[in-house]
Amino acid sequence: MKTSTAIFLALTALPLFGQVLKVEPQPSPAGAASLQANWSVMPDGSALLSWVEKSAAADSLRYAIRRGAAWSDVRTVVARRHFFHHPAELPEVVALPGGSFMAHWIEMPKEGAEAEYLYVAASADGVRWSAPMIGHKDRSLVQHGLGSMVSSGPAEASMIWLQALKGEDGPVTLMRTVLSSEGGNPKIVKEETLDSDVCACCPTSVIRTTKGLLIAYRDHTAGEIRDIATIRFENNAWTASKIISPDRWQINACPINAAAAASKGANVAVAWYTAAGNKPRAQLALSSDNGANFGPAVLISTGQAYGYTSTASDDAGGAYVSWLERGTNNARLLVRHVNAKGVAGPVAQVAQGERESLGYPRLVRSGTETSIVWGNADGGSKVQTARISP
Repeated sequence: MKTSTAIFLALTALPLFGQVLKVEPQPSPAGAASLQANWSVMPDGSALLSWVEKSAAADSLRYAIRRGAAWSDVRTVVARRHFFHHPAELPEVVALPGGSFMAHWIEMPKEGAEAEYLYVAASADGVRWSAPMIGHKDRSLVQHGLGSMVSSGPAEASMIWLQALKGEDGPVTLMRTVLSSEGGNPKIVKEETLDSDVCACCPTSVIRTTKGLLIAYRDHTAGEIRDIATIRFENNAWTASKIISPDRWQINACPINAAAAASKGANVAVAWYTAAGNKPRAQLALSSDNGANFGPAVLISTGQAYGYTSTASDDAGGAYVSWLERGTNNARLLVRHVNAKGVAGPVAQVAQGERESLGYPRLVRSGTETSIVWGNADGGSKVQTARISP
């Protein structure tokens, strides 16, 4: 059943410390049948929004860049492809230093099978794109997905993803593929395993800090414990995996609900969902030393959370965080700010509707502006954006 999405300006839920946030609708460049939206940030600080646009025959991956208050022309990365329409499988378009671009997305190579392949494409200018290429070496009919990507050098991107060579019953591995965009064509430079046993179907999140890459993901340890871990690439080596907050969530299933990381200089924010102790909630932890150490987990949600968190670091060591939470008759997309001391401000409602119609919302910090995107054509809505401000 189709449910329209409503936007509310500065709807405060709790009288907590901090300024009331304002939620102001922004025009969205996405078409009516759009879903699986994602943000990245250009080298010049502009926000890049990508999304999948559906048609009767097949789908297209498209994107636009927001500079100031204006969107660029909409450009198409790839068309007439059969994307995997899972809300947690978000395609992404990333701009690299030097002017080139890289994109990734998921397709199912065999109808009726559980196999997933990660595809990539590159562009020297963001206009003309290469032919799609499978972005991993393994070609067996298993899951290769839940990717995230970040620039890791001139004309180079690092794609973080999960590989289930033995199916979801595992073990499932956390992988990194280093891709080159030189010449406008993607090339696999390196592929490596980072963790040999992780949660099978929870998204990954990768960011850059002043010291290097940081990956946040849902780990899997003895006793079916599935807590959020980080691993960092510093001084040309990967650190050991480290649990951010020992929730001790024991679940013999995959929650399809992981962590979202953001950074600003040496400051790092990681938001996540847990249902440890039978208390579904969204949490946030902050670091001021590039993710080497995190402060205590801050409770973000105010009721029964569905999760699907996102976060965006501000300029003062704090962060904005969004999540989905159960409402009276439907789901609510909520957002709040947490300052550098871990004090959470008032809650503002961005949208409400059936949970499927809200998709997997994403926050971005571009310059001094914070924006959010949400919506899912399969759930009766489309991609919409709004500006979040104090």
